[in-house]
Amino acid sequence: MRFSAIAGRRALAAGLLLIALIAALGWAGLRWSLGQAEAAADAAAGQAARTHVALLSSELQKFRLLPLVLAEYPDAAATLGDRSAAARARLDRTLAQLAQRTDAAAIYVVDSTGTTQAASNWNSPASFVGQNYGFRPYFRDAMARGSSEFFALGTVSGRPGLYLARRIDRDGRALGVVVVKVEFDGVEAAWARTPGMSFVVDAHGVVLVTGMPQWRFRAIEPIDAATLAALRRTLQFGANPPAAAPLSIDGARAVVGDKVQYRVAIAPAPLAGGRLFHLSPLDPPLAAARSQALIVGLGLLLVTAIGAGLLIRSTETRRLQAQARTALEEEVVRRTAELRDANAQLVVESDERAEADRRYRNAREELAQANRLASLGQITAGVAHEINQPVAAIRTFAENGVTLIERNAPGKARENLARIVELTARIGTITAELRAFARRRAGAGGTATLGSVLDGVMLLLGERARGVVRVDLSADLRGVALAGDRTRLEQVVINLVQNAIEAVEGQAGARVTISAATTDDAVDLAVADNGLGLDPAIAATLFTPFTSGKPEGLGLGLAIARDIAREFDGDITHVPGDTGATFVATLRTA
Repeated sequence: MRFSAIAGRRALAAGLLLIALIAALGWAGLRWSLGQAEAAADAAAGQAARTHVALLSSELQKFRLLPLVLAEYPDAAATLGDRSAAARARLDRTLAQLAQRTDAAAIYVVDSTGTTQAASNWNSPASFVGQNYGFRPYFRDAMARGSSEFFALGTVSGRPGLYLARRIDRDGRALGVVVVKVEFDGVEAAWARTPGMSFVVDAHGVVLVTGMPQWRFRAIEPIDAATLAALRRTLQFGANPPAAAPLSIDGARAVVGDKVQYRVAIAPAPLAGGRLFHLSPLDPPLAAARSQALIVGLGLLLVTAIGAGLLIRSTETRRLQAQARTALEEEVVRRTAELRDANAQLVVESDERAEADRRYRNAREELAQANRLASLGQITAGVAHEINQPVAAIRTFAENGVTLIERNAPGKARENLARIVELTARIGTITAELRAFARRRAGAGGTATLGSVLDGVMLLLGERARGVVRVDLSADLRGVALAGDRTRLEQVVINLVQNAIEAVEGQAGARVTISAATTDDAVDLAVADNGLGLDPAIAATLFTPFTSGKPEGLGLGLAIARDIAREFDGDITHVPGDTGATFVATLRTA
């Protein structure tokens, strides 16, 4: 009996030890599986967050250029500055076309009082024209700082969106603001198709962009009273304050509602103070972890109980591994197809950007050609004077030649004919220079000496430059070879010299000086005048298109000249001075 009792106690102890060992192994397996599940969920959340940030950045990239371009649009300034009805009508149609082509929700132009003067929805019942947005932060900030971005609920449309604002300046005066409203329906739809939940919050923790419409304008963090008052005043999120979102975040762990658990990934969003959150569900990997732990525990129990359990466990493991491999292969195929589609989309976008770049270059060349033709119109009077003198001399020599032949003086007649040939050659040189300057040039190759470029400039300017322009250039500098087409280099210098001549016209002692100095791999060609100098109001925007100090000027000459110089790796800069104006063209040597 005693032996039996001892044996029984030992068997009981062994059984309890075995149960404890199995429980410990099962707990360890569960913890390991839980760690693996959290790691997998974290990786999925991080990848989704990066992908969604990239999609949002790409969407915003194309819209952030629109206010910059429209702020320089002439009809915008004419509508705000001159109150031109014709300009306003053209601007309405232009904004409507831009909104349709870019998928912008709305584009509108607001004057300095906050009243909308033109809008893309000008002909709709919900038109913004006549609405006053002076209370909106994006208007006030743009007028104060030049640009602004503001996410808010539309006061007329009732739809949320990001407002991109840019101030319109002319002659140092703020005329108003151009606003582009961007809505993110496409981005939110793409996010909604991804497992889990994605949303972007602002600096106060208010949800702005989300694949879950019921969470929009809810707060994931407490908001202080001062901020709530400011939100009510600006109607950023409507009349009601943001309610709390049904979400609790603790580090990388989040709970939605009462019990649904997620893993959290956070990435900076391309909005001011914005953050993108992606919540990857933890229940599926947790369920898999519990199943795996249960299988392992049963396998250990079966191995301890009977040897046959080893075979069963081995078979189940191989089955699970086969399923995992199949799932992995399917996932690889799916991801490969997604990458292939993404690559194809990138190729299409690359082709579109290359085509846009080609159109931009063609447009720039057309503008440069128009500038050359406009310059020809200004120098025609001087060239006509240069040609008129040789033509008059040719007529005189020809009449004298007839008289000499009649007097039987062939030697003198030959001398007259020789002079006529020289004069016609001079006319040919002038007209050849005109034809070369007017000819369309698109290439960026070729070389020309500094002397030949200046000779061509002086020949084209002719009488207009005589007595005013002085070329201070040594013989060794004349032979320096410059990188670039001679005609386009002449266009750069003619723009600078013509501006200088116009600056001193009608002034006693008018003088324009052209000088040059060499550096390691370039020539600095300076054009200086003794005029009244530049108006400080336009000095900072000299090279901006459509900025001019002349009432009749288009403001394109300096911008085109600098583009041509930069095409040949050079540049044009304005050098401030006490009197007059000095511009320096840096031209690369060949």
